[in-house]
Amino acid sequence: MDITAPAIEDYLINITPRRDPILAEMEARAKALNFPIVGPLVGRLLHQLVRLTGAQRILELGSGFGYSAYWFGRALEGSGEMILTELSEENLTLAKDFLHRGEVTCQVQYFQGGALEILQKLEGPFDIIFNDVHKDQYPEVFRKAGSLLVQGGLFISDNVLWHGQVVEQEDPDENTRAILEHNRLIFDSPEFDSSIMPVRDGISLSVKK
Repeated sequence: MDITAPAIEDYLINITPRRDPILAEMEARAKALNFPIVGPLVGRLLHQLVRLTGAQRILELGSGFGYSAYWFGRALEGSGEMILTELSEENLTLAKDFLHRGEVTCQVQYFQGGALEILQKLEGPFDIIFNDVHKDQYPEVFRKAGSLLVQGGLFISDNVLWHGQVVEQEDPDENTRAILEHNRLIFDSPEFDSSIMPVRDGISLSVKK
């Protein structure tokens, strides 16, 4: 199921400014390998959220080869700190190269391994935590990440509408069940104000009270 009409999606992408050569290279790589990235619409949103909130410390859980980190990092513009976590060593090496060639100048740390294991070893607070790990881990990530956010900090999750499967399946699979549970948790939690935006594959924004 398309979250938004394909023609609307194409229109929005076509009216956004042309991406710089590094972003264009990353988008081409993702398309060639059918690798999931947040894409330019969500990327621009992430960039704006850094600017709007004045975030200085960002944690990414599931960084892939650095596409969303690139948008975050360019918004930090030399100040602040960003931590990337990624299970794949190859992807993390690519992320380092892309961010270096793109002249992302904020302080960046790279951690290779499972996001949940790394999360338990990190010290907060963070202004933004971006969650894009394996979907079956979404509920546990939310439960563990909240304590690492500052008051007023943002917890952001990608793919929360999961290609429409959150409403399509009578007997949802493990990943869909996990996303349904994550979505229930972010709205039920008394510690957060949350919204879900039907952009691309759905992105949730949860502000810590």
